[in-house]
Amino acid sequence: MGFYTDSDFTPDCSIGYLVRRVHQLGGVRIEGIFAAEGLTAMQWQALVAIWSGRGSTAAELARDLGHDKGAMTRLVDAMEHSGWITRERTAEDRRCINLALTTEGEAVAMRCKRQVLACWNEWLADWEPREVETMIALLQKLRDTLVTVSA
Repeated sequence: MGFYTDSDFTPDCSIGYLVRRVHQLGGVRIEGIFAAEGLTAMQWQALVAIWSGRGSTAAELARDLGHDKGAMTRLVDAMEHSGWITRERTAEDRRCINLALTTEGEAVAMRCKRQVLACWNEWLADWEPREVETMIALLQKLRDTLVTVSA
């Protein structure tokens, strides 16, 4: 038998609702950080994905960030226009275009990252470190389950 039943299911115990609501509430505060730097949350996420090695092409970024490929191409265009990334065709396959951060792209991403970390540290100030570690581990486990089920 599964965890959820019709009789005890409410939004306040729904993992999907809670994750979405936390994302919405945090996003309101964090959006101001990005706006002050002249970028959007999605642009920052893409810059961090490139920086951390999770994506080096527009297609990889679209998959990693759950973003439409066409919209990701427009996002990449805007980030290149802002001077935050460069595009370079690969020698092996001229159709493949790798993305790389410019010095300014990395600088803006890291400035935002420091401010985002300050927000999260403020929000988690009353939490025990072990609670945060447990929450991260459980969310990673759920993510991995969903990736496996979706494959």
